[in-house]
Amino acid sequence: MKSKINKAFVEHFGGEGTLFVAPGRFNLIGEHTDYNGGFVFPGAIDKAIMAEIRPNGTDRVKLYSIDLDASAEFGLNEEDAPKEQWARYVFGVCREIIKRGGKVEGFDAVFSGNVPLGAGLSSSAALESCFAFALNDLFNDNKFDRMELARIGQSTEHNYCGVNCGIMDQFASCHGKKDNLMRLDCRSGEFEYFPFKLDGYKLVLVDSRVKHELVDSPYNKRRESCERVARHLGVETLRDADMAMLEAVKGELSHEDYMRAKYVIEEKQRVLDVCDALLKGDYDTVGRCMYATHDGLSKDYEVSCEELDFLNDVARECGVTGSRIMGGGFGGCTVNLVKDDLYDNFIATVKARFNEKYGHEPQIYPVIVSDGARRCCSCEG
Repeated sequence: MKSKINKAFVEHFGGEGTLFVAPGRFNLIGEHTDYNGGFVFPGAIDKAIMAEIRPNGTDRVKLYSIDLDASAEFGLNEEDAPKEQWARYVFGVCREIIKRGGKVEGFDAVFSGNVPLGAGLSSSAALESCFAFALNDLFNDNKFDRMELARIGQSTEHNYCGVNCGIMDQFASCHGKKDNLMRLDCRSGEFEYFPFKLDGYKLVLVDSRVKHELVDSPYNKRRESCERVARHLGVETLRDADMAMLEAVKGELSHEDYMRAKYVIEEKQRVLDVCDALLKGDYDTVGRCMYATHDGLSKDYEVSCEELDFLNDVARECGVTGSRIMGGGFGGCTVNLVKDDLYDNFIATVKARFNEKYGHEPQIYPVIVSDGARRCCSCEG
């Protein structure tokens, strides 16, 4: 990827810039809890966005996306927002840095990535984190810490891309650490690294390669449900609620709002249970929690789809220790915790069964836990 980016940079802008990289992420457990003030348990992966960037001495930003074979150019004032949606991610990062008193000048950039689109691995957060880290390094002498870089990416989604997301994706992309997962308290911003070197197990993503087109904004609608219930309960977020509180007002809520809140409250506890189980090497409990999360996402939060439920069913039939939908939903991946001696059979079976039913094989991504946003070293790419 590095040589491809170098070549394109020379072709479009001449000379060389500085290379930066930021990874996508997976989340072992804790889905749709980040914007509810709860806990998440993500890690960075070895799939990433990489960009070569060089200040150009003007007040204009010039971008070229290799993967889209598309260019964009814009200024750095609010009224200069580009029409291209993909370029708005970079524009938003520039604006959010400026809003925070940071400095951004014109620059040229070429970028590419191998984070699969639509798989729930957060390619947009990787793009935001890559440029936030780069602009902090190039123009601000690393004024902003990594948590603020994550907030810059999150605010970009909110203010320039129309997605009212939580902090998890950008946090994981900025803070990732090789061979470690992170338990993040999404309310306080406090986090802890947990060593994650599986002994006797493999972690693998199975990408359905489907993404259902949605006529409204189901992500935002679910967030609105959670916020309504929190207001009804008189708490800041559902982080502060428990099932007894929810059951006490069940008759005062719509069925939909009740089910959304039920999932979030139960998922909050599952994240903590998985952290405790990992410290004990108790992967059976980890797996049970993963399956329970899938059931909650499918039946209560209703963000699954037929293909993801099918992948989950095949995992159960193959004796996979744990499996669940990962990401926002409506397509994308399942994340699977598989014993070493069952791995080859599971992969062969899930490919064959899915192809038989849906006419194409799922994509398989073994998970390698990686470092977060950084300048590229000579060995990368």
